[in-house]
Formats: sequence, C-alpha cells, structure tokens
Amino acid sequence: MTAYTQGTKRLGLVIDLDTCVGCHACAVNCKEWNTGGHSAPLPDRDPYGADPAGVWFNRIHTFEAGEGPTSRTVHFPKSCLHCAEPLCVTVCPTGASYKRTEDGIVLVNADTCIGCKLCSWACPYGAREFDDDDGVMKKCTLCVDKIYNETLPEAERVPACVSTCPASARHFGDLGDPDSAVSQLVAERGGYELMPEMGYAPTNRYLPPRAAKTAKTCASLEPKIDPNALHPVLRWVDKFLSR
Repeated sequence: MTAYTQGTKRLGLVIDLDTCVGCHACAVNCKEWNTGGHSAPLPDRDPYGADPAGVWFNRIHTFEAGEGPTSRTVHFPKSCLHCAEPLCVTVCPTGASYKRTEDGIVLVNADTCIGCKLCSWACPYGAREFDDDDGVMKKCTLCVDKIYNETLPEAERVPACVSTCPASARHFGDLGDPDSAVSQLVAERGGYELMPEMGYAPTNRYLPPRAAKTAKTCASLEPKIDPNALHPVLRWVDKFLSR
C-alpha cells in the first residue's frame, strides 16, 4: 500500500461541455507534447489501419443527449482527474503511482512500475493507459514538465490540451483555492465532479451544457428589418434570396 498526503494546492482542469466541439485538438496536442515529454515515448501502432492501438492520455467521447427538438450532441473529454483520494495510488505495490503534496498531481514513476495494472483496475474513470512497449502504466501528468518550465512565457505554462483548445473549453488552475479563476468559474456555472459517489474526490470539474435555445427563442433574436425601408436593389436581393 502506498501512502500519500494531500496539500492545499490542487492543480486541475475545468472543462466546459457547453463549448467543447469535439475537434480532438486537445487529444492530438496532448499526444504530441507527451510523446517527447515526461512519459515519453507514447506508442502508436497502426494509427490509420483497421485496428489502431496506443497510449492516449486524453480521449473524447461523444454522446447524443435528450430527445426531440431539445436534444443535442455532447462531447465529453476524459483524462486523469487527479483525485484527492486516489485509490490508484494506495493500491500500487511498489509506490510507482504517487501523489505530489505540493500541487496534488498524480504521477507514475516508470522506473519502479512493474506493470501489474492494479492502478487501472482501481480507477473508475478509465484514466490509466498501459504501454505495451515499456510494460508500464502511463497517464495524464497535467504536462508537469510544461507548467513549471520557466523558460516558457508564463502565459504558456499550461497543459498542452488547454493551450490548443480552439473553443477555449478547457481551463487550468488551482481548484484548492476558492478565489482562483477556475474555482470561481465552477461556482458560477455549477461545475461538478465526475462520479462523486465513488468517494475519490476528483480535482477536475465539468461545466454542464447550457439549456438549448428553442425555435421561439431563436426567432426572437432575429433582427426586425422593414423590407420597404431598404434600397430598391437590396429589396430585390432580399426577395430573390427569400425564395
């Protein structure tokens, strides 16, 4: 059994399910950075074939939620949640899985990991990845080698998935600080943790999708234009395009 201590600082992600478009840019940039980073290399076999396999720290699942006119497509990114009570750490027989006291990040020491997969069985979120080439477990590190890299401008010291998101659906910060920007965002939008009933107290939070706009609401937002007030040429264009 591996012991750990939870400090007051809890670095993590806040993911906005309302604005995530499922483009997979976060997953691709995560793969790119970590293939040469802390947990490198990340295997990728037959990526364009019928049976691709490899290690991905960030995966995006897409669901159809609801029925009828209020239904919507929800893209759900998933990676390690850096839990405050990580059973994946306590079940590790060698101490290879560990939690950092200074920032709450959960990591794996590949030099002492024996690939027993106990941590993956203990993780209810499916966040552990087994590297068949190296015979060890790997996982999201919150790009620990990037967020503390003082050679980078401060604005760039965020996980690769955050810096590359075109919709700004991913946010990074200290969720142990109630006054931090990410904590305030969670409070404002009713952010929630994944599967709280498990008791693992995941650090990452998800912001729920906003209510879908109805046809009546959308119609009320349309600009009211008097066709008769338009220039004759514009009236003809409007009439032609409205056919």
